[in-house]
Amino acid sequence: MRALLAAILACGCVSLVEAGETLWRPAMDYLAVDDDCASATDPETCKWMKESWTRDYEGAISGQYAGQRNVAHCLSTGCEATYGKSIRKNPILGCAWHIVIINSGHLDASSVDASSFKTYCGPHFLDDLGRKMADAQARTILKNLNIPVQLP
Repeated sequence: MRALLAAILACGCVSLVEAGETLWRPAMDYLAVDDDCASATDPETCKWMKESWTRDYEGAISGQYAGQRNVAHCLSTGCEATYGKSIRKNPILGCAWHIVIINSGHLDASSVDASSFKTYCGPHFLDDLGRKMADAQARTILKNLNIPVQLP
C-alpha cells in the first residue's frame, strides 16, 4: 500500500493533502501543558488557554490576520502574560509568522506589525542563522497558505 501511495505521489497525480497528509502541525504540539490540564495550577484557566490557542492557531493556518498575529506573538515570546508558561517559545517560528503577516497583504496590518517584525526578527532576538531559518519557514508557511512568496 505504501508503495502505491508513493507512486501516486511521485507521478503528481494527487497531492499530499488529497492523500491525507497534513501541511500543518497540530495546535497542541506547541503547548507546554498536559492534554487534560491535570497538572495545571488552575485547570479552568488552562482549559481556556488551550481553547484560545487552538482557535488562534486554526485561524492562523487558514489565513486569518488576528490568528496569525496572536500565533506570531505567542511563539516569539511564549505568551506568558496571556497564557502563563503554557506555550512553547519558538522565536524562529514566531519570526516566520511575523514575516508571513508582512507578506500576506492583510488590510488590517499596521505599523504595530512592522514594529513587531523589527523586534522579533531583529538582532536582539535572532542571529543571522536564526533569521535565515525563519525566512525558510516563512516560505513554507506562505506556500501552505497559497500566498505567492515575495521574500527577497
